[in-house]
Amino acid sequence: MKNFVFIILLLCFSWSVKSQNLIKDSSIYVMKARIIDGDTILVSDLPEVIVFPGYMYKNKWDYWRHRRLIYNVKKAYPYAKLAAEKLDEIEYNLSKIKTEKQQRKYIKEAEDQLMDEFEDEVKHLTITQGRILMKLIDRETGDTTYYLLKDLKGNISAVFWQAVARVFGSNLKTNYDPKGEDRLIEQIVLMIEAGQL
Repeated sequence: MKNFVFIILLLCFSWSVKSQNLIKDSSIYVMKARIIDGDTILVSDLPEVIVFPGYMYKNKWDYWRHRRLIYNVKKAYPYAKLAAEKLDEIEYNLSKIKTEKQQRKYIKEAEDQLMDEFEDEVKHLTITQGRILMKLIDRETGDTTYYLLKDLKGNISAVFWQAVARVFGSNLKTNYDPKGEDRLIEQIVLMIEAGQL
């Protein structure tokens, strides 16, 4: 067995030497190895792969609904990640500002900057994508959209936007439930993060 492993390693080494001659880049890859009972074993860190049970479609309509959910999550997820990053940045900058007046001014400037940068893109999201975005913002930040608005813009603004959302059949206070109602969204997000979608 040891001879067989040695021959395989020798063949791999000779192949890698030949392939390095073909590659003009002179980069060298150092691999970790461990010697156990005289055998050299390659030690490598592999990225985590998440395997979900296959989704069983009841009919064609169910298949298309699932595909549409994947599409909508892929559209909304980058905005949720960006919202979490911007929120962290805003909170960090607000912690440095001493007076409430300057904090309100900073929030207004940040809001104007975000509107200039993303208004056109976010306007083109569908109502369903907007609902998914609200849930994903809760997932990324740990707070619902309503409480984020309340913290940053005040109670009156949060109540106003909650009323507008209710007119369109949404709720800013909706919590993200990764093990219940939003289980499929969570699976899709994990697959996006793992590069499987």
